[in-house]
Amino acid sequence: MSDNPQPLGGNEMPRFGGITTFMRLPATSSPEDLDVAVVGVPFDIGTSNRPGARFGPRAIREESVLLRPYNMATRAAPFDSLRIDDTGDVPTNPYNLADSIGRITAHFEELLRHGLVTVAMGGDHTIVLPILRAMAAEHGPVGLVHIDAHTDINDTMFGEKIAHGTPFRRAVEEGLLDGPRVVQIGVRGTGYAADDFDWSREQGFRVVQVEECWHRSLDPLMAEVRDQLGAGPVYLSFDIDGLDPSFAPGTGTPEVAGLTTIQALEIIRGCRGLDLVGCDLVEVAPVYDASGATSLTAANMLYEMLCVLPGVVYRQ
Repeated sequence: MSDNPQPLGGNEMPRFGGITTFMRLPATSSPEDLDVAVVGVPFDIGTSNRPGARFGPRAIREESVLLRPYNMATRAAPFDSLRIDDTGDVPTNPYNLADSIGRITAHFEELLRHGLVTVAMGGDHTIVLPILRAMAAEHGPVGLVHIDAHTDINDTMFGEKIAHGTPFRRAVEEGLLDGPRVVQIGVRGTGYAADDFDWSREQGFRVVQVEECWHRSLDPLMAEVRDQLGAGPVYLSFDIDGLDPSFAPGTGTPEVAGLTTIQALEIIRGCRGLDLVGCDLVEVAPVYDASGATSLTAANMLYEMLCVLPGVVYRQ
């Protein structure tokens, strides 16, 4: 057993007991002692439809008690390989979006100052903009793997420049992304104009509409993505509404005919070998998730992200 922080086992404390941290990690580590910080961002005042994602981090932590430390499919041993701990939540301001954005950026800048990787639990997708600001300040413009039903490239929403449907347009304008090293996967649904997805393509993004994913494995796609992104820092952003609502109903803007959980695993596992400097999973709104299935799925996806971070050992 490694001396790294470890999840609390179900034979040491029943899974319905203990403190509610991600995978029941000890939550006692200082950032300077870590390789990876799991951090909650309880924020949803950027949503346009159903609110509730501010409760996402807590619900994900609650469902993560069912996870165990070893990945039996890929043989990844993230907690043996890296010093990982839950470092708590960003103290967002529920009354002020702009102030919250500043708080999130400052929080992530402080974490990144210690040279670690951040794995964030949202919160609505607005949070990716302040996180990318911190990432770019540390690493320069980053590549992006973005799983989502929506491209989130609106110029404004109700006249506002910052909301959960605008972060990637702002990120391009601010020079936070390396356009030819960006891929958006699973986008779909109805639009306001016939060219709604074209702005992304004009920036050099690869846009993979969901119809390209139906009825097939995404392993070949991810081989192409790895070639496209190549060397250099990459950020992974996963909006839970990228999944079909039959798998993830607990979200603010669901769209039918989405990705399956199997395809989501193929995408995340296909990021192995990329220089991942940060990840997030956003838009879990547990009030619409009576069974807890969406939060449980989100917890599993976050665990899979831990398993593909640089430096993870694969046990044979």
